[in-house]
Amino acid sequence: MPFLSSLYGSSLALLTDLYQLTMAYSYWATGCREREAVYHLFFRNAPFGGDIAVAAGLETAVEFIERLRYSTDDLDYLATLTGADGSALFSRGFLSYLGRMEFDCNVDAVPEGTAVFAGEPLMRVSGPIIQCQLLETTLLNILNFQTLIASKSARVRQAAGDDTVLEFGLRRAQGVDGGISASRAAFVGGADATSNVLAGKLFGIPVRGTHAHSWVMAFDSEVEAFDVYAEAMPHNAIFLVDTYDTLQGVQRAIEAGRALRRRGFEMGGIRLDSGDLGELAREARRLLDAAGFENARIVGSGDLDEFRIAAYKRAGAPITVWGVGTKLVTGDRDSSVNGVYKLAAVRDPGQAWQYRMKLSATPGKMTTPGILQVRRHAQAGVPVADEIFDQGTVGAEHRRFKLDGADAAAEALPAADGHQDLLVPVFRNGERVYEPPELTRVREYAVAQFRLFAGVDTAHYPVGLEARLDQARERLIASAGA
Repeated sequence: MPFLSSLYGSSLALLTDLYQLTMAYSYWATGCREREAVYHLFFRNAPFGGDIAVAAGLETAVEFIERLRYSTDDLDYLATLTGADGSALFSRGFLSYLGRMEFDCNVDAVPEGTAVFAGEPLMRVSGPIIQCQLLETTLLNILNFQTLIASKSARVRQAAGDDTVLEFGLRRAQGVDGGISASRAAFVGGADATSNVLAGKLFGIPVRGTHAHSWVMAFDSEVEAFDVYAEAMPHNAIFLVDTYDTLQGVQRAIEAGRALRRRGFEMGGIRLDSGDLGELAREARRLLDAAGFENARIVGSGDLDEFRIAAYKRAGAPITVWGVGTKLVTGDRDSSVNGVYKLAAVRDPGQAWQYRMKLSATPGKMTTPGILQVRRHAQAGVPVADEIFDQGTVGAEHRRFKLDGADAAAEALPAADGHQDLLVPVFRNGERVYEPPELTRVREYAVAQFRLFAGVDTAHYPVGLEARLDQARERLIASAGA
């Protein structure tokens, strides 16, 4: 189901920074409106101290681009904006141009769920420079956040192994859209289900949930609370047992489970939300097994992340379902992916591309010029190197490349028997040519990607520029200093 049109009925064309519009107006007003450009969206560092991220948000971005229209209300609002002297910031002619504008760009992107490294384009946008410029802020907003959360979710998924992972974070998410986008991205990264019912409706994500501490506190006793809940929801009976004394709560859940069994139903399990989850889970497992509830699951929740889950599993905690909330949907430990959207080439219609790059005293902030593609080389199906090359270079070597930031000469690519170019066509001349896969397929792909790279030394995985692209970059650097 379309996300943006379901959640927001109005135009989202103004979900942008003002300077995108002032630059677009300046291109229009100074005769540069026909100029074409190439931009790349990429991130400078992988989040959470890792080496890879999980690309996410493409389907949302595609929907935004397809819906990009400036409504009458949008244009009326822009007409009220003024400059420092009080005069209209935008001319009526420009606003009329925006009202008639039809998207005419080419977009190539890495499919959602793909494992990506810093510096590699997640998306390439080319076409009329005004349109490319107007997309920047919104694309970064969509792809940066969903890539952050999908990457966190993939780390949680990896720590949990084959256990069930539930995303429980809506109440702690950053606003309505933060909650919806986070639930989507968490599912992409590997979560099995969400507590977020609207996300379930919008995206077809399985929803899970039973009761909270307030349910137990609403009754005169924990026994009564469990019995009443079991009577109302016999097919959804997982009891939260730590409102008062946790192990007494387990015993009372067992009694409620026996009553359920007499009615022909089976207790689903218990949830532990506080205390030493490892020790409590071991004792709870002993009590449940002794009472004949060997199949009752133990759910762990409460400020969990990939590090705590991994520690509990190393210690042998018999928890098989993990409810992860705040630290998943907020991207805890990293507040954002530092994604950027940078110009790499310009030209007048019918002319040759002129390459551009940003220089900086901070080496990591220098950009790469060209019309970039990422080629992932593999040996026996296992990735061995990622090569960034220029699609505009005829006869690119694809034999030697230079590691990013390395001072040494270009080196030979590792031995490989196959390759895959990561960026795929999404829009051509404004028409969508890509059909986003079902979200369950995206999730399966993302989990497989992360597992594939689990066997790779990602800290030393080669990511570099094809030799001719590196030479072109060095020439631009030299000419800028001349």
